[in-house]
Amino acid sequence: MNWQNVFATRMGRMKASEIRELLKLLDQPDIISFAGGIPDPALFPVDAFQDAMRAALSPENSSAALQYSVSEGYAPLRDWIVDEMSTLGISCSRDNVLITSGSQQALDYLGKSMLSPSDTALVTWPTYMGALGAFNAYEPTYDRLIPGSNRSAADYAETAKAAGGRVKFAYASVDFANPTGETLDRSARENILDLAEELDIAVIEDSAYQSLRYDGDPIPPMLALEIERKGTIDVCRTVYCGSFSKTLAPGLRVGWVCGAQTMISQLVLMKQAADLHSATLNQMAINTVARAVFSEHTAKLRRTYAARRNIMLEALQTHMPEGVSWTKPEGGMFIWVTLSKAMNGGDLLRSALADQKVAFVPGQAFFADRSGANTLRLSFSMANDAQIREGMQRLGAAIKAAM
Repeated sequence: MNWQNVFATRMGRMKASEIRELLKLLDQPDIISFAGGIPDPALFPVDAFQDAMRAALSPENSSAALQYSVSEGYAPLRDWIVDEMSTLGISCSRDNVLITSGSQQALDYLGKSMLSPSDTALVTWPTYMGALGAFNAYEPTYDRLIPGSNRSAADYAETAKAAGGRVKFAYASVDFANPTGETLDRSARENILDLAEELDIAVIEDSAYQSLRYDGDPIPPMLALEIERKGTIDVCRTVYCGSFSKTLAPGLRVGWVCGAQTMISQLVLMKQAADLHSATLNQMAINTVARAVFSEHTAKLRRTYAARRNIMLEALQTHMPEGVSWTKPEGGMFIWVTLSKAMNGGDLLRSALADQKVAFVPGQAFFADRSGANTLRLSFSMANDAQIREGMQRLGAAIKAAM
């Protein structure tokens, strides 16, 4: 059978993740890899999870842990999230929270719920590759979101109409973004909210790295800023996506969406149609561990990752040739490197792997229009101090050779 004859048109928009392919390099001992933006497994709170799993599978809890459950998610975990949201200035109730199988599922549901073919999604240039992958299945057009620019809402609307649809949402990762590591200041966040009001569209706030701030003062999430304006979450257009993947355990695939009950109720219907509910056992374990060690554990992560970031910034300063620049993130896991315009990150990766045994992610995959060929993403979360110093020396040598 020729399967191409029966595939939906959306399949043509779905491509293999370049990052997922690069993760295979982690199994090669001679490669120093800064490719995978993943937590260091040596930092997982293993003892706490062993205790939590034993408690969940105890005689008094095992029936609930192994049984079907409600689509909205495990109630005690949703209550913990409500309390956590309050520390960020987001006042909500359990009914404003849906548990998802990682925040990636949340992005997929949000794209599915709002995008018809040829509708426009506003995203930054560059943006999180996983968001583009989630949205691509619903055949949108992308337009560039530049917070603080002079571009009018009318211009965005006219461009979307010419593409055959209308603008549906603005997507942004506002704290220590993947891939750039950059943070939007309060003014930029307010500008996105203003634009969304003018266009009457939703705002998707991707906050996977919210707990990983190392320097500077915290900035309220866009949802908190909108609640300040409107008084209650249930009239807000911002949807906040959170995750335990970067803090507690990515393998358990537990994330959440927080937003107006009208939106959450629609996402619950999608959850029922897709997988009924996220794994109850995993939710129970996350709830127990979060209540026991979240604050203390995330403080440990911040100390460890901040030190690695500092070493990478120092090594970049030492080994990068003239004409190369990079971001200086206040948190998260990533540093974004810009090469001279004549260079290509994909070509550099091939030569760097062959000659220097060092890996990174070429930046082009993070651009909806496939621009940005002269950029690359480095992750410092998985490498130790010696690997970072040696890896930056190798990368510098590879760039010099390519230049």
